[in-house]
Amino acid sequence: MSEAVVSASPSLPARLGSFDPSALTPQLCEGGVMHERLRPRLHRFHYPVFFCLLPLHALAGSGNSVFGIERWRPMSFFNRDHGPRDGSALKPWFERLLQRELPPLAGAATRGVHRLWLQCFPRVLGYVFNPVSFWYAYDEHGELFAILAEVSNTFGEHHNYLLSHPDRRAIRDGDAFECDKRFHVSPFFPVRGRYRFEFRLERGHPRVRIDYADDQGECLRTAMYGRARPLSAARALSAFVRFPLLTLGVMMRIHWQAALLYFTKKASLFHKPAPPLEETTT
Repeated sequence: MSEAVVSASPSLPARLGSFDPSALTPQLCEGGVMHERLRPRLHRFHYPVFFCLLPLHALAGSGNSVFGIERWRPMSFFNRDHGPRDGSALKPWFERLLQRELPPLAGAATRGVHRLWLQCFPRVLGYVFNPVSFWYAYDEHGELFAILAEVSNTFGEHHNYLLSHPDRRAIRDGDAFECDKRFHVSPFFPVRGRYRFEFRLERGHPRVRIDYADDQGECLRTAMYGRARPLSAARALSAFVRFPLLTLGVMMRIHWQAALLYFTKKASLFHKPAPPLEETTT
């Protein structure tokens, strides 16, 4: 993934959608991604996109004539594109990851995953590339308590950042999380510094902001937003007609923006290091 792909800006729309975590049907989110590189030269862009919010706890049988679940359609979703990438069920994989990486605090009961939503690009005409996907884990009380940022780069490598409060309290709208950068995603930034994640979901505004900073200060602001509505066949067809090469375009734009940075703005390049040995950074 290029860090220019998941995007951000302070001037996001005020009202973006109606995502309800208690819903049982997939959601289609129409919005955009924005990116603003601050150093050493300003580089900013914005692209319209659509993405999906999928209830992994109730996904079987929820496809339609345009959007397929584990079957080819103009737009489709396959388990093998996420998690262990072996085609196995995703919710059990995520629950095992939580047990390993986020054990309950001393004296506290295990917090079960009652609802699990995945925010991602679908396959479009069989092709998909997700620079980052987000998993949202809700407990039996409807409280969001863990988020997994699943990051991919253009070399076919993947790494997870698991986000939660140290005291395991519920994640509220606007809560922010910081973690060290552990994974190579862009040749224009080294693998050091820190990410800051901010999520706004509670009022039905699927919006994620990711900022990156190094020892000298803020380097990059990124965000992704959309208006969520039930993923009907008609809405899926409308999105497909308007963006028939959505996911191929993601990959093409990564390389186009990289070319602009290198040839027109003379951005420095960093060699790609080996990926981290651990699957997940908590």
